[in-house]
Amino acid sequence: MEFFGEAEIPIDAQQLQARLSIASLPDWCASIPAVRKAGEGRGEIETVWGVFDVTREPVRGGVRFSLPDCPNAFSWTVTTDLPPREAAVVVHATINRREHDPDFIESIETFVAEWVAGLQRGLR
Repeated sequence: MEFFGEAEIPIDAQQLQARLSIASLPDWCASIPAVRKAGEGRGEIETVWGVFDVTREPVRGGVRFSLPDCPNAFSWTVTTDLPPREAAVVVHATINRREHDPDFIESIETFVAEWVAGLQRGLR
């Protein structure tokens, strides 16, 4: 399943990559209340779904985060400078299921909305 959020923020991909680190995840999203370990590309975070290893990878237009041990293969990207709306910052989250429990789906929708709000608050 895929989930999308979007914000109009004047920032480019290089700035996103510089600002979005594992250590800073709680600054952007309330569904990630704490970081237990933070390295350049790997760490451990507390989420509303439990504690998970997290990876961070620079990608074209921004950053991808993933929870490799998550049973739903949850990942999300935060990107900008990409067609068709280069000025938009897009939060795109995915899980490896076509259907899931409605409460879990709602929690992912909340996660994406929190990212959009956090980016609008922190990147203006």
